[in-house]
Amino acid sequence: MKIELNGETRAIASTTVDAALAELGFKDAAVATALNGEFLPAPAREAQKLQEGDRLEVLAPMQGG
Repeated sequence: MKIELNGETRAIASTTVDAALAELGFKDAAVATALNGEFLPAPAREAQKLQEGDRLEVLAPMQGG
């Protein structure tokens, strides 16, 4: 299926957010996620189904001072 990842169209085989993160290389990364503009907490990712055209945002925390 095709989803939008951080503004870029991507074809994925995964059907849940958790599986998509693993497929896209974010499995062990500490990231925040939003699905279709709504914050998605980490514990909800495994059960959250993806649909064609969904918009997934993956944000890594910034370090600095």
